[in-house]
Amino acid sequence: MGVCGWWNAQRWSHHLAITPLDVLKVNMQVNPVKYSGILSGFSTLCREEGASALWRGWSGKLFGYGVQGGCRFGLYEYFKKIYGDLLVDQNKGVIFFLSSASAQIFADVALCPFEAVKVRVQTQSSFAKGLVDGFPKLYANEGLYGFYKGLLPLWGRNLPFSMVMFTTFEHSVEMMYRQIIQRKREDCSKAQQLGVTCLAGYAAGAVGSVISNPADNIVSSLYNKKAATVMQAVKNIGLANLFTRSLPVRIAIVGPVVTLQWFFYDSIKVLNGLPTSGG
Repeated sequence: MGVCGWWNAQRWSHHLAITPLDVLKVNMQVNPVKYSGILSGFSTLCREEGASALWRGWSGKLFGYGVQGGCRFGLYEYFKKIYGDLLVDQNKGVIFFLSSASAQIFADVALCPFEAVKVRVQTQSSFAKGLVDGFPKLYANEGLYGFYKGLLPLWGRNLPFSMVMFTTFEHSVEMMYRQIIQRKREDCSKAQQLGVTCLAGYAAGAVGSVISNPADNIVSSLYNKKAATVMQAVKNIGLANLFTRSLPVRIAIVGPVVTLQWFFYDSIKVLNGLPTSGG
């Protein structure tokens, strides 16, 4: 239990640390003309709203993505075991896809209310200060639907991300042991195994960010009432912008976070005498 608590604390601290980047990313998606670049965007936010604006929505990110990450990683292992036993002769990639998708469905149901409040707090300075006043205000204004109206776009963003992320990680680990290190995992030191985990984790986070960026832009547009429907959001943003808008910031956020999540997750497994993940 102590080790699990330590991992949760580390995972939550990652999300807290990158809150300024997340605030900038969401504002770039909602107002791309005003926030056109990373450095200029930070400068605009600090000049107009003060440095404290960079930490808006920290509680939603801390708790929301902490809960989501726990569900994602824990349920992935659970479903991988189930599908692995049921689909004995099936390609491993299919098992990775099914396991990650199943885990992400439940993880996003847990995340959605936190995300709904977080995005509004980050882009509407008068909405609320955080979760404590944001939850009741959102419920009063929009009812239960307000917490979950972004669930389908959230699945649209996170399901592809999770499926690609886990599958990329698994195959990257296998490829590194087979083609680069050219040794079996059990013949490598713990430090080498965790090094493989970090490299595969960063690759998985970066690839997943590219795949899921269109849906991430749509989620921000819907939550901030820039569009009433998914199709309207796509039309307003434009097809090319769906893939490129805020992408460098997302990779800067997601790559290191996924790397650290895998690192600490596998560190726990190593401490408990289990092999590292993937492959």
